[in-house]
Amino acid sequence: MLQRGIVRPVRRLLLLVCSITLADTMLYAALVPLLPHYQEEFGLSKGGAGLLVGAYAAGALIGAIPGGIAAARFGPRRAVVAGLSLMAVASIAFGFAGDPWTLGLARLAQGIGSALSWAGALAWLVAGTPRSRRGEMLGTAIGAAIFGALLGPAIGALAESFGSRPVFVGVAGIAVGLAAWALRTPAVDAELQPVSAILRAVRRPLMLGALWLMVMPALLFGVVAVLVPLELDDAGWGAAAIAAVFVGAAAIEMVVAPLLGRVSDRRGRLLPLRFALAAGVLVTTALAFADHPAAIVPLVVCASISFGAFWAPAMALLSDEAERIGLAQGFAFGLMNAAWGGGNSVGPPLGGALADVAGEALPYALMALLCAVTLLAVSRGRRLLGTQLARVPGSP
Repeated sequence: MLQRGIVRPVRRLLLLVCSITLADTMLYAALVPLLPHYQEEFGLSKGGAGLLVGAYAAGALIGAIPGGIAAARFGPRRAVVAGLSLMAVASIAFGFAGDPWTLGLARLAQGIGSALSWAGALAWLVAGTPRSRRGEMLGTAIGAAIFGALLGPAIGALAESFGSRPVFVGVAGIAVGLAAWALRTPAVDAELQPVSAILRAVRRPLMLGALWLMVMPALLFGVVAVLVPLELDDAGWGAAAIAAVFVGAAAIEMVVAPLLGRVSDRRGRLLPLRFALAAGVLVTTALAFADHPAAIVPLVVCASISFGAFWAPAMALLSDEAERIGLAQGFAFGLMNAAWGGGNSVGPPLGGALADVAGEALPYALMALLCAVTLLAVSRGRRLLGTQLARVPGSP
């Protein structure tokens, strides 16, 4: 959503960035209702289905640092155009895929394109918006991304009904249109820095903490994206019904994300993050015991809100620390993509493999434990980090 009080050039840039993040997550989430179909067509185990889900994130992980370097050295606009072009080609390949290897490789390429477009788009947004509203701007971009996640399952259900080829060719057309729009938008300057600046940045505790807080929701969403569709499918739910669950959850999360970004601007980055971690413990514990759609569906909505509460404050914390230490924002968001890609490439296959071996309760219990340990670390480390946090906007 676009906020009042934003000047017109910033509003236009925000609209472009929101459109890019929306299209990206729409493509990512389109697989959710199609997963049972591909599992049956290609004879995939739950672990194999997890690998297919995780291929997109693995591509984002592979492209994360190169995407950050491209955004910093060649400028955000060029990184965005390159990423959208690759996503368009990969979407066509995904729609025409006839075997699991082609399908997986197309998802991998989509993820690489996503890393380029996200690093460029978010660095572009931070460079062109007021520092005091950074959390709100990033939260708005995340809200648009969540709206894309809302549309994604509907796109997947449409593909199951009318065929993958026309639907994913249409998605490719959207990516091409966004690339043309980006080329018509005024660019911002590149930030020339040596790649060694990334290595220096990741040795700083606050930077590492911010990156881990990006890994956590990626892990959590990755596990849910594999296990919940398969559990609901086992209960006799079709692709449209599964899509409706995720659409409803994403609709609520979309509204909450910009509000949490604004809270992080006014009350500090750590307050909403502590809420997210505490809620994550409760939700994943409940999912470990849920064995009926009547319990699973409302928990998916709660999971979407609590897991989604990480994004805007964690991204703003990462951007703040990059600014404080003089790291190019393109590099910072490249690291963000690496954190997200690492979490989401591990979460789906790990969740699926553990569920194959010991049932769905084990991966959920493991996620609850990670949330609890991270909450403890954030609470204990708050005083230690207080001095550094006080130097950046939005500190608690």
